[in-house]
Amino acid sequence: MTISFTESLNWYEKTQNIIPLASQTFSKSKMALPFKAAPLFIKYGKGAQVIDLDNNTYTDYINGLLCVSLGYQDQEVDDAIKAQLASGISFSLPHTLEAEVAELLVDLIPCAEMVRFAKNGSDVTSAAVRLARAYTGREHIAVCGYHGWQDWYIGSTTRDLGVPEATKKLTHGFTYNDISSLEAIIENHPDELAAVIMEPLNLAPPEDGFLEKVRELCSRNGIVLVFDEIITGFRYHLGGAQSYFGVTPDLATFGKGIANGMPLSAIVGRKDIMQLMNEIFFSGTFGGEALSLAAAKATISKMKKINFPAHLWHIGDYLIEQFNQVNPAPELFSIKGLAPWTFLTINQGKTSSANLIKSWIIQELCKNGILMLGTHNLSFAHQKTDIDELVQLYRSLFTRAKEYDHSGALAQHLDGHEVEAVFKVR
Repeated sequence: MTISFTESLNWYEKTQNIIPLASQTFSKSKMALPFKAAPLFIKYGKGAQVIDLDNNTYTDYINGLLCVSLGYQDQEVDDAIKAQLASGISFSLPHTLEAEVAELLVDLIPCAEMVRFAKNGSDVTSAAVRLARAYTGREHIAVCGYHGWQDWYIGSTTRDLGVPEATKKLTHGFTYNDISSLEAIIENHPDELAAVIMEPLNLAPPEDGFLEKVRELCSRNGIVLVFDEIITGFRYHLGGAQSYFGVTPDLATFGKGIANGMPLSAIVGRKDIMQLMNEIFFSGTFGGEALSLAAAKATISKMKKINFPAHLWHIGDYLIEQFNQVNPAPELFSIKGLAPWTFLTINQGKTSSANLIKSWIIQELCKNGILMLGTHNLSFAHQKTDIDELVQLYRSLFTRAKEYDHSGALAQHLDGHEVEAVFKVR
């Protein structure tokens, strides 16, 4: 089966000369999809589907890197944006929507006593780190997961070009579900850790009371515990993963699906820590931008009305069940994570690297009207029929991948380039 990406490639050639990577985001660039064997630009989205520049239609399992939570062009959210547009976007003083959305978050999220808004996840995770340092008078940070592009975090990864060595030395990574790895950091830096910032859920759920042990360690050592709920927020529970697992951090950050694609993030937390916002510098022109806040108010209100997490759990569990029933190559492919957000994991083959196999799978999914990066970023717009289509494609493609791998022919069937990793996080 052939599929054309002529217009995407034409626009890529034009755009790369004026925009590095021809994209604002690594995970939306030619690095993330097999170059020349996948689309590079999207022009339209509705519900769970998108259309690229060459008029190819896909069921979308990327969903704007999880920021589209209800589905593209959700009517209630779009109506709220249009209504606010009639009276203005950004103003010279705060808008009451700031307080209205903050009240929604305080009502839903266990740790939320006060709220501040920004635009991206990196904004609020960095604000959390600055608050923790101000509150504790310490400088070192322990991290687990992905927390954005700012120096304090990215310096701890292989994408550390441009980060001062002195900054890198202040951040220490620990391993999810390995409490001893965090204990070692605390032991090696006594009375130096300002914060433990972590994604409360990863490839695997917490085991053996892991989150409770992290909470206890932080409390005992005077460390601010920050849950990065940019992804987990609203997806597993309307109160975040902290509500689902029953472990309350001191601060938490939210973003992604909070406004169904409109740019908004939030830092929430204990009042005694959050009040230091009056002293530290965390200030931006667009934190109170009204269209995104109107979208967030409509999105959260609809999530409450439709029991948004229940739908994701329902179709996500169905995906896991069907996947495990039909998977013809469990030695190569498996599914990990809890139902609302799962990962297609791929192992090394007999003759093919995991990256080559992943690239070919993404390519073939595109040919069959599925857009994905290796994770199932479900939205409210996805239905069981979408899952059935995906799983049947998996069964066919996994069988072929296994055959090509055994014969050493998989590389010959890749029409484009292999995907490139930015760095390994999870």
